[in-house]
Amino acid sequence: MKYGIIFITSLLFACCSSSTEVKAETLQSNGTMTMNITIGGKTQSVTLADNVATKALVAKLEEAPVTMSLNTNGDFEIWGALGFSLPIANEYINGQPGDVVLYGGSNICIFYGSNAYSYTRLGKIEGLSAEDLKSFLKGGQSNIPVTLSLPKTSDIKRVKALNEKDVYYSLNGQRVEHPTKGVYIKNGKAVVL
Repeated sequence: MKYGIIFITSLLFACCSSSTEVKAETLQSNGTMTMNITIGGKTQSVTLADNVATKALVAKLEEAPVTMSLNTNGDFEIWGALGFSLPIANEYINGQPGDVVLYGGSNICIFYGSNAYSYTRLGKIEGLSAEDLKSFLKGGQSNIPVTLSLPKTSDIKRVKALNEKDVYYSLNGQRVEHPTKGVYIKNGKAVVL
């Protein structure tokens, strides 16, 4: 019991430390990374693959969204230059509707049909039929403005502990006006009364 209280107190102290930073993540509850693709004012979520290319892409998108102009190729994809290069992890892929891939290290391809070639897998748009994907991607058109971005997250950049004198908090974080016997947090430190 004593060690459990010390452990919990240590965790609370670490959480209340003025140097604790909160970093916004692009992770969903199941642990997968996502990004958004916006075309014509409509946005779809892309579940990202776990590889060096997507990690580099997420790092780029953390700086700012990326907008490019894509064009239809054949009747199966829109594609075009990203404006920067990403690491290549090519494999032979039979691209299916919704697949988002990297071609040649600096071009993005988004499929609404099928094509087999050596690509680096970036992710997949799920939940849309091939017809809905073609409509969303503006398949058949040229100079399609496409924006890649990360999902909106909290604007919290830093968490700071209040530096109030003689203010006590319970181990569950509730402020206590008149503490009695027990373990409390006072000025960011555990105290026993």
